[in-house]
Amino acid sequence: MGKNARPDSTIFLIFGAAGDLTWRKLIPALYNLYLDDWMPERFMVLGLDRIEMGDEEFRHHLRDSVERNSPQEKVDKDRWSAFAENLHFTSGDFKDEKFFNDLAEELAKVKKGWDGPTNTIFYLAVPPSLVEMIVQNLGKAKLNQDRQGARIVAEKPFGRDMDSAERLNQTLTGIFNESQIYRIDHYLGKETVQNILAFRFGNTLFEPLWNRHYIDHVQITVAESVGVEHRGAYYDQAGALRDMIQNHLLQILCLIAMEAPVSLKGNEIRNKKVDVLHAIRPIPFEEINRFAVRGQYAAGWIEGEHVKSYREEPDVASDSLTETYAALKLFVDNWRWQSVPFYLRTGKRLPAKVSEVAIQFRPVPHQTFPAAALMDWRPNRLLLAIQPDEGIFLRFEVKHPGLTMHLSPVLMQFYYREAFQAEPPKAYETLLLDVMRGDAALFMRADQTEAAWQVLAPVLQAWEENKPFSFPNYQAGTWGPEEGEILIAQDGRSWVIPTYLQCQENLAACHIATTNES
Repeated sequence: MGKNARPDSTIFLIFGAAGDLTWRKLIPALYNLYLDDWMPERFMVLGLDRIEMGDEEFRHHLRDSVERNSPQEKVDKDRWSAFAENLHFTSGDFKDEKFFNDLAEELAKVKKGWDGPTNTIFYLAVPPSLVEMIVQNLGKAKLNQDRQGARIVAEKPFGRDMDSAERLNQTLTGIFNESQIYRIDHYLGKETVQNILAFRFGNTLFEPLWNRHYIDHVQITVAESVGVEHRGAYYDQAGALRDMIQNHLLQILCLIAMEAPVSLKGNEIRNKKVDVLHAIRPIPFEEINRFAVRGQYAAGWIEGEHVKSYREEPDVASDSLTETYAALKLFVDNWRWQSVPFYLRTGKRLPAKVSEVAIQFRPVPHQTFPAAALMDWRPNRLLLAIQPDEGIFLRFEVKHPGLTMHLSPVLMQFYYREAFQAEPPKAYETLLLDVMRGDAALFMRADQTEAAWQVLAPVLQAWEENKPFSFPNYQAGTWGPEEGEILIAQDGRSWVIPTYLQCQENLAACHIATTNES
């Protein structure tokens, strides 16, 4: 963040390179960085996996990925050939210490031939069960020694509870220094998520209002219309709380609630995020049902297509009690946010794929206007749309044209695609470039992951000890179980209908949607 220079020469090693993450996300991101002249002048991508594959087969496999997953209209043959020359593949057993020793020798040869500073990035695109073995073998081969240039990237999940997160962090920090570790959450690479920092701390307009005196509550929604797809085996062991809220939604909450950092340096931002997590009020174990709701989808209809229930998905137990919907009410106990509720919800097989933050302001302290003028009046609301259309929207009141005083809500709207006439970079492009630069601002630190698990510990324990008897309890294509509505309705509030669903046509459509909103 904040730098425009290309990174130093880089050797990018991907453990698990034959897997889906490399094919769908990593290589298309690196290729797009190459097309936009962000890749180092000298770089090598070395794929590592157990299967037998040669360089040419690896390149052909990845060419197919770029054709399907790159936003470029067509892959240029010459540009791809120049990029692909830097792609290599090595087969090996991650249990074999000799494999890592040979790898160290090969890397030393490459670096010697290049001359000058070289980054070595170890990307763990592997199941959690392989992480400890790989990390320990990297240490035995002394591939962790370069504190400045050697970096390791760990994908989520970062454990499945507080204890396992601590063990994982002990494994990583036992071999690598914390400054070398990049715990990646792709959500933090999204343009609108990053723009929260710019919006809050680059403008004086809203900062004086960004507190309990003016904000009534905050809603964070991350909805998915898909089911578990090919992730049934993993998801049935994780669930919505672990898979989405522990990382994605709590990260967004931190960006909304954090204090202003002194600078955009990695630890400055991460320190402020950790402060927020430490300030979240512990959920009383005996009152979990007042603060946390879970659900599991049954069969239903989405966009005219009948979809099956969660328990009918591949690799999911027929009597599974795993939640596919989770909603929380949290409080941040500090001077800025005391008594302001933060409502978080996420789920699969909801009506649309949409992520949005709704910041609801308090009503005006005194209504000057007569009752007849206020029939359509609504409190001010700020909406930060993360996906699918990234943008920022502000609802405020104006006088409706006519001979009588009548207030009506309208939306002031900003869309990235309209304002800048450009496709925003994919999240992995931003994050991989930051890893090569050595910028850790958008990555999680050990204490941050553990603090996030600490927030959820009472909920995880209560849900483990008290099995649900009502699953499935919401139909696919709806906004979740009735209990989710009750969670917010008991406070006299309601969930905001995402702006994307209301405003797909034009400003007039937005106006109609906001005035008709319940």
